[in-house]
Amino acid sequence: MNYSQRLNSVIPGGAHTYSRGDDQYPINAPQILKKGKDCYVWDPEGNKYLDYGMALRAVTIGYANERINRAAIREMENGVNLTRPSMIELEAAEALIDLIPCAEMVKFAKNGSNVTTAAIKIARAYTGKKYVCIPRQHPFFSFDDWFIGVTPIKRGIPEEHYSTTLVFDYNDIASLEKLFDKHRGEIACVMLEPATTVDPCPAECSKVRTVDQRCADCGNHEKNFLYQVKDLCHKNEALFILDEMITGFRWDIRGAQNYFGIIPDLATFGKGMANGFSVTALLGQKEFLKIGGIKEEGMERTFLVSTTYGAEMHALGALVETINMYKELNIVKHFWEYGAKLFEGFNSISKSFDLQDHLFMDGGYVCMNYVTKDNKGNVSLPFRTLFSQEMIRNGVLMPWIAVSYAHKDEELNYTFEALEKTMKVYKKALNEGIEKYLVGPSIKPVFRKFN
Repeated sequence: MNYSQRLNSVIPGGAHTYSRGDDQYPINAPQILKKGKDCYVWDPEGNKYLDYGMALRAVTIGYANERINRAAIREMENGVNLTRPSMIELEAAEALIDLIPCAEMVKFAKNGSNVTTAAIKIARAYTGKKYVCIPRQHPFFSFDDWFIGVTPIKRGIPEEHYSTTLVFDYNDIASLEKLFDKHRGEIACVMLEPATTVDPCPAECSKVRTVDQRCADCGNHEKNFLYQVKDLCHKNEALFILDEMITGFRWDIRGAQNYFGIIPDLATFGKGMANGFSVTALLGQKEFLKIGGIKEEGMERTFLVSTTYGAEMHALGALVETINMYKELNIVKHFWEYGAKLFEGFNSISKSFDLQDHLFMDGGYVCMNYVTKDNKGNVSLPFRTLFSQEMIRNGVLMPWIAVSYAHKDEELNYTFEALEKTMKVYKKALNEGIEKYLVGPSIKPVFRKFN
């Protein structure tokens, strides 16, 4: 029995998040990993891979970083989890409040889904309204029913659990206005990511965004889509919520909200906060978060996030040390600079093979995605699988692009060498047929109705 069989025999899906499942990788991907260090991972047989998955984007400084591990161990030796709030719990909360523009209070948890769902609860409790709006282009907000029910995977979810979740189009304010018109006085909040590979800047703004050229510093920044959404929310007495699970600690140490110059009512953070340790946070203005408090006599109670493990001390120690390292080493600047080299280098190599219309990097330097197309110009999962297969064959695990501080010039050059070899095969597959080069099944979308 191989590792995949063993995993799937004891764990539904073979892993504890679907993004790690067999159906998300080519057949030659390592079925299981034993360890990671800096930006490399090893399987149990000792095979080494340069990694761009970085634990589903959660590790931003590098695997097994000594400083962060020592900070976690110090807190672990203090007890991990105490009967009353811990000192590091207070220190971590105050550190985030000092750092994030919108933060006046913070609530910690262990998973992104915990805090996004808590944000929805606050919005409904505060406004007394029931509907929630999210953009269809943003792939994941929660494993809870209010979100999963609007994907194709509805099995096991009563319709009433998701019928109050409404969908609009990112960067199309008219589509959101229609929802507010149709459900006038009934929308509690809008939740969206500040940016993905598509950013919210207005069409008339053609500036290239870098770490030193923030949208917040541009004269057009108040015309961006985020401002349009916030204005529409507040005009209709709804809360404006930014999900910074991915953008936080990447676009800017203070979040994409600081980069784009927008202050949300509530925000959620997670990946990148603690270099892979399990910490997420719901934060925002006190007016809203105090709803979950206990000190206002006579106020009707709202049962917010209440988790035994939400403030585990070792994870919060890692969070505080991660913040310290970001400040000392200007880690966000490294993301932008390495990202620019990778983005431009990828597209340059693709062009040298005359593949620029079939294989290219899209998005921006700090949030990019490679696009794979077939010989008819259609976006193709089989060709994405082929690309990933060949990169793995050449020692690079690249299911997506998540740059870490551990990625340096040596890793960049190694990546370019792997890309050269991979694109030779990609071009042959375009000309001769992919079935000649793709081994095993194509990867599949996570959100599909049937296996």
